[in-house]
Amino acid sequence: MTSLSNVPISFLLFFTLFFISSNAATFEIRNECPYTVWAAASPGGGRRLERGQSWFLNVPAGTAMARIWGRTNCNFDGSGRGRCQTGDCGGVLECRGWGVPPNTLAEYSLNQYQNLDFIDISVIDGFNIPMDFSPTSGGCRGIRCTADIKGQCPGELRTAGGCNNPCTVFKTNEYCCTNGQGSCGPTYFSRFFKDRCPDAYSYPQDDPTSTFTCPGGTNYRVVFCPLGSPHFPLEMVGDVKEQ
Repeated sequence: MTSLSNVPISFLLFFTLFFISSNAATFEIRNECPYTVWAAASPGGGRRLERGQSWFLNVPAGTAMARIWGRTNCNFDGSGRGRCQTGDCGGVLECRGWGVPPNTLAEYSLNQYQNLDFIDISVIDGFNIPMDFSPTSGGCRGIRCTADIKGQCPGELRTAGGCNNPCTVFKTNEYCCTNGQGSCGPTYFSRFFKDRCPDAYSYPQDDPTSTFTCPGGTNYRVVFCPLGSPHFPLEMVGDVKEQ
C-alpha cells in the first residue's frame, strides 16, 4: 500500500479539487415569465433575466441551507445598487443575504445525510412568482408551486407584488412556530397555501409533506413561471422603471 507521505502534494491537491468539482451541482435558473425577473441566489449573487434567459450556477458539494428566488419590479443603477418591490436583498443586484418577503423560495442542502440532496419549495416567506424546481439528472421527482396565489390571496395577506405568509403579517407563534418543535400546526392561512401548492412548505413545521430528496450529484433547474402557470401583469411601484 502506498503511504500518503510518499504521494506528491500537488497530486493530492489535484485529487481534492477534482473530487469537489466532480460532485458540484449545476443549477439552471430560467425565466419564462412575460416580464423581467432579477434572479437571486444565496450563495451565488444575482442576475437580471429577461424572458427565455437562463443563469447557470455551479454549487459545491456539501452546500447547506441555500436558496434561490426571484425579485420583481427592480431598479438598479450602474453600480448595481437599487431596490426591488419583492425579494429585495439589501438593495443590491448581487445578493449577499436573503430576500425580503414576499418571495417564493427554492431551498436546498447538497450531499447531506446518506449523501442525499434535500430540496423544497417554500412559501414561508410568502409568494411572488410561480416556480418549478426539478432535477435534470438523478431520476428523482420535481416539485412546483404554480397556482394563482397572488390572485386568490386572502385580504389580510395581500401586499404589493405578492401574497405574504401570515408569520410576516402577524408575527405570532401560531404562525411562526417560534417556541420550538411541535409548538404550532396548520392554520386557515397555511391551508390556503397548502391546498394550492401541496408540494410547498406552508408553515415552518410542515416538513413531512414538503421535503424531498435526490441523490448527491444531481443537477437542477429552477424555472420562474413554468408552462401552465398563471401570468399576470406586475404592479409597478410608483414611477419606478427598469433601466
